[in-house]
Amino acid sequence: MAAYLGVEQSLTGRRWIGPDPARERLAEGLAQTANLPLPVARVLAERGVPAEEVEGFLTPKLRDLLPDPMALRDMGPAAARLVAAALNAERIAVFADYDVDGGTSAALLVWWLRALGRPDPTIYVPDRIDEGYGPNPEAIGMLAGGHDLIICVDCGTLSHEALAAAKGRADVLVLDHHQGGETLPPALAVVNPNRADEDGVLGHLCAAGVVLLVLVQAGRLLREAGQTEPALMALTDLVGLATVADVAPLVGVNRAFVRAGLAVMARRERPGLVALSDVARLDGPPNAFHLGFLLGPRINAGGRVGRADLGLRCLIARDASEAAKLAAELDELNRDRRAIEAAVREEALAQVEARGDAGLSWAAGEGWHPGVVGIVAARVKEATGLPSVVIGVEHGIGKGSARSVPGVDLGRAIQRLAREGLLMKGGGHAMAAGLTVAEAAIAPAMARLAELLAPDLDARTGIHDLRISGLIEPAGATIEMFRQIEDAGPFGQAAPAPRFAFADMLIDSAATMGDSHLRLDFRSPGSPPMQAVAWGAMNGPLGPALLGARGRRFHLAGKLEISTWGGRERLRLRLDDAAPV
Repeated sequence: MAAYLGVEQSLTGRRWIGPDPARERLAEGLAQTANLPLPVARVLAERGVPAEEVEGFLTPKLRDLLPDPMALRDMGPAAARLVAAALNAERIAVFADYDVDGGTSAALLVWWLRALGRPDPTIYVPDRIDEGYGPNPEAIGMLAGGHDLIICVDCGTLSHEALAAAKGRADVLVLDHHQGGETLPPALAVVNPNRADEDGVLGHLCAAGVVLLVLVQAGRLLREAGQTEPALMALTDLVGLATVADVAPLVGVNRAFVRAGLAVMARRERPGLVALSDVARLDGPPNAFHLGFLLGPRINAGGRVGRADLGLRCLIARDASEAAKLAAELDELNRDRRAIEAAVREEALAQVEARGDAGLSWAAGEGWHPGVVGIVAARVKEATGLPSVVIGVEHGIGKGSARSVPGVDLGRAIQRLAREGLLMKGGGHAMAAGLTVAEAAIAPAMARLAELLAPDLDARTGIHDLRISGLIEPAGATIEMFRQIEDAGPFGQAAPAPRFAFADMLIDSAATMGDSHLRLDFRSPGSPPMQAVAWGAMNGPLGPALLGARGRRFHLAGKLEISTWGGRERLRLRLDDAAPV
């Protein structure tokens, strides 16, 4: 296929690829039959939506897409045990992972129990540095001594030894989504769409999605018992937040979770999310970008560089003053996290560049904070387009996080490394994983990991190409059209936002924003100027090349977004790439 607009090598070194002719014909047909703007029809064509399903796709309803909870193994005993514990006023403890998915999963259970008039459960969130990921025998033993039921959320599937500490003392439920081994841990029920004996149809759910399905089934049991069930739609803000922040694929019911959750969040009824939105200066309706890049990092900040349970405490805060105090603390910790992350990222990228690995980007450093290695792994992945692992080493032990690219199952490979003995432990899911490794074994483990990932990587083609949905003119880029495109969302993992090209644009002005961003104004003949922002562009080739481009012509490519300032909305381009005309 010929390069789109003739761009064989852009300012960032990429070849531009446009829509193939067959897909463009499909888009033109959808535009006519469904009376849609062509840019919207192109998004639907990319998703493979036939004409007869357009209406349902643009207005997804949770009730239509919600799967039967009983399709998951162990759902029956898990829901029954939860309902019995709630109705009988048993002592309940929730053991939650320290990230957004774990925090929101625990918060779902807290708010559900409150709606039933029950006291809050005991909350336990392990310290990332002292305890590491998942249940440990000491914590589970302690909880078993004072509780009738322990619910592990977003963790526990591989915690055989830890959960054995509760045997004969307390029942354990595991509500998780991480990939499991051939055997299950000693628990009353393990509800996990990614356990080895599941068919994987619901494998795209995050842990909060799994918890919500348990609550759906629990609601059925409450109705059968003549009890009033809590309203679950009011909890979808937590599920939508987790779905985006945990980089779950935005397909099927996950789309509906996020759409419903954003609508609930816009009502500003949950004190913690209101406070977090305010400290993040979110002054318009929330969208998926805000969940992933403004709210999620702040909730995570407590588990990364502060107190592990801080984000969860904010999510379950009952009143505005308590929530505001917690959100301010999380915001401050997030600033600290960014400073730590920047230093580690610089060192990690230097290692990756010096090594020049072709199949796996990895870096390891003494004293790197374990709370930021996951974020840095994501940044390294973005910079290299390859699966990435970043490991912090202390006292001869490396603790790392890994992030993958679409089509490469990282969690499965990490688990195999653990089984082969190259890792002390490791696990996760397709797009993200964690690991613990002896310092002396880091290099051979990474070499073996590259071997395991090679077949998946070889199957991917054109990974460095920039894919473009189609052309658009500044005059046609209206807020109304943007809203229609948003109806085809939300956009994120497995459902990328459409990227449009603006051909032969005149650059009116270009200037830096902060330390690393670029802002420019561009226009086509006869049209008013349009603004573009390129986040982080000064850290790569794009920003410096465009900074002095006033009066020159470029093809521009990026995603449309709404900018709100002083209550006024304007459409702008989030610039991804450019090429001189």
